[in-house]
Amino acid sequence: MYGRKTEISVGLFMVLGMACLVYLSVNLGGVALFRSDTYTIEAGFRSVEGLEPGASVEIAGVPVGKVRQIRLEDNDARVFMEIKNTTRISDDTIASVRTKGIIGDKFIKLAPGWSEEYLADNDVIMDTESAISIEELINKYLFEQ
Repeated sequence: MYGRKTEISVGLFMVLGMACLVYLSVNLGGVALFRSDTYTIEAGFRSVEGLEPGASVEIAGVPVGKVRQIRLEDNDARVFMEIKNTTRISDDTIASVRTKGIIGDKFIKLAPGWSEEYLADNDVIMDTESAISIEELINKYLFEQ
């Protein structure tokens, strides 16, 4: 008599607990299942040496997005970035590949211009600065004197 009610109560409690766990995991993990809190912009670089998908995209040192994908097109690297919807990027922004610290991770630095026109989803940043290769600088200094 008590066994059946107890089993149902425990089952419902477990289902409710699992639903709460999934809800917290999705919200704390920053996963957007049903709505998108970002838009995508892209930029072309001659070199993105060391840049990886998932790298930070920053304006004035503040993270505003992340690198979603990097692919090769016409011998140039195309970088696709997810930017938070709350961040507006002017169409004269300069994107550059930078390093955190001396030998730290690579990230994309956005330097906004003064234009009042803003990029929308799937727009392209036209002005870019490629990654600086420390190895190439050392080789140039040592062997081209």
